[in-house]
Amino acid sequence: MRTLVVDHPLVAHKLTRLRREETSSATFRLLAEELVTLLAYEATDNLTVHPVNIVTPVSPTTGVELAEPKPLVVPILRAGLGMLNGMVKLMPTAEVGFLGLVRDEESLSASIYADRLPHDMHNRQVFVLDPMLATGGTLVAAINILLERGAKDVTAICLLAAPEGLARLEEVYGSSDAKVTVVTAALDERLNEKGYIVPGLGDAGDRLYGSV
Repeated sequence: MRTLVVDHPLVAHKLTRLRREETSSATFRLLAEELVTLLAYEATDNLTVHPVNIVTPVSPTTGVELAEPKPLVVPILRAGLGMLNGMVKLMPTAEVGFLGLVRDEESLSASIYADRLPHDMHNRQVFVLDPMLATGGTLVAAINILLERGAKDVTAICLLAAPEGLARLEEVYGSSDAKVTVVTAALDERLNEKGYIVPGLGDAGDRLYGSV
């Protein structure tokens, strides 16, 4: 398993504005989209491409295009939806699937309530969007589904990660043959007794869409 904490002034700046409790939902959504685009640039450095012959206004040349099958982007509902626009803005030809997972606040385990994913993902590169890597339970459940369906490799893009969540993923995938990567804007201090990231930014879903 590989972990990449993106160290860039713009990433740190936008994340700081996200963390502020006075940031409105409208501003939070815009910042999240911009931040994801920056993270996605780093997360897509190993995309599979193939050579293609083209003609410029000056001469023929050889370039590259994304190879088939197309990459698959999977936002984890509901908070992951706030990251989707930032991802597809950078990679508009990717296909999009949806996965709904809900975490039990007492057991902290995740269960599926919505599955809109291809049944066959062999040789697919998959990018999972989940704002907060806290305990790791939700992300492990999502990644297991993708790998079981044949995903070639899985990259999780998270706004924030906690050491406990990364340790959980390392425990599950560290010694396996699965190609799993986590890309995040910051590694925070710890989880509190409720399983929230500290200092964190609160509940990402509520910050994005309100606490309905």
